[in-house]
Amino acid sequence: MSNEAVQEAEASGHFAFFSSQNSKFNYTYNKIREVKSYRIGELFAAYRDILWDDGRHKYNVSSFIGEIDEILLGERFSTFDQNTLDNLIGTLRQRGNSNATINRKMAALSKLLRKAHKMGDIHSLPEFRRQKERAGRIRFLERDEEARLFAAIRSRSEDAYRLSVFLVDTGCRLGEALGLIWNDIQEHRVSFWITKSGRSRTIPMTERVKDVIKLPPNTEGRRPKGPFTKLTQAQYRAIWNEAKAEVGLGADDQVVPHILRHTCASRLVQGGIDIRRVQMWLGHQTLSMTMRYAHLATNDLDGCVVVLEKPRSDEQSARPAENSAFASPLTTPTPVPSSRKESGSEPVKAPRKRSKGK
Repeated sequence: MSNEAVQEAEASGHFAFFSSQNSKFNYTYNKIREVKSYRIGELFAAYRDILWDDGRHKYNVSSFIGEIDEILLGERFSTFDQNTLDNLIGTLRQRGNSNATINRKMAALSKLLRKAHKMGDIHSLPEFRRQKERAGRIRFLERDEEARLFAAIRSRSEDAYRLSVFLVDTGCRLGEALGLIWNDIQEHRVSFWITKSGRSRTIPMTERVKDVIKLPPNTEGRRPKGPFTKLTQAQYRAIWNEAKAEVGLGADDQVVPHILRHTCASRLVQGGIDIRRVQMWLGHQTLSMTMRYAHLATNDLDGCVVVLEKPRSDEQSARPAENSAFASPLTTPTPVPSSRKESGSEPVKAPRKRSKGK
């Protein structure tokens, strides 16, 4: 770089342009910012509306961040080091949090800190390592449970019943269904644009889904924006909890609206649909999420039972090497031609050549 170019760069202070025979470079100089310190709660207040949509998930995240801020005793920081994170995880585990719960709380914290780091509020990030989770039992509804539960829901709200049928036959999330508008439904298919993974998907509809998306006659004369926009998540969950208590499922804490998504996935796998297609149907971002249902694909192992229970005949037992598909050519005797068996004569040996020296 020439001295003239250096002088020109120092004179500009903020922007410089350098050129050489082969390439050109633009350099920008950022202003020096004052290093400040923040509490976790302050960062959450600044970025919560940017990072999380309103709803139940945002409410849960607010609870997670509040607990983390309380554990950290409201400490202010400009860097978040690894030791602080490790101590935080240790405290959560001492409080009885499972690894799955710790992972959810750390996911919220990681998302917040990455945003703060990007905006220049904090200047270093720790390494977030996912805790190993145990593969728990996946609860899904049997057909009779579905019938009893849906009947109790229908007695309280026709709209909630229609939504329940839609959820169990599409496997979509509750928020995805409530966010549907009429343009998302085309002939025999429904498209989900607002999804947890950020990836849209389109799936075909069953016959009963086609029926439940048809609204009953509206005396008000106005059509809502979508098939389920009259309901909110809080309203639907309240109806759900009343109905499940009525049918004797009130003590089962796994019978929540999300169980309808598990039920859909379980029925697809048990019906012989391959895991890749189930992943596309549910909109899972990774195949590992769908593999939770793979153990239900028991039909793939039925052929093993057939092989194990296949009877062996007496002839196969007597001559296993001859009849086995895996017989070795080194151990299986070569069959003797029939003509030799009948004559009983020994095979003629070729005369041995004598050496010239003898």
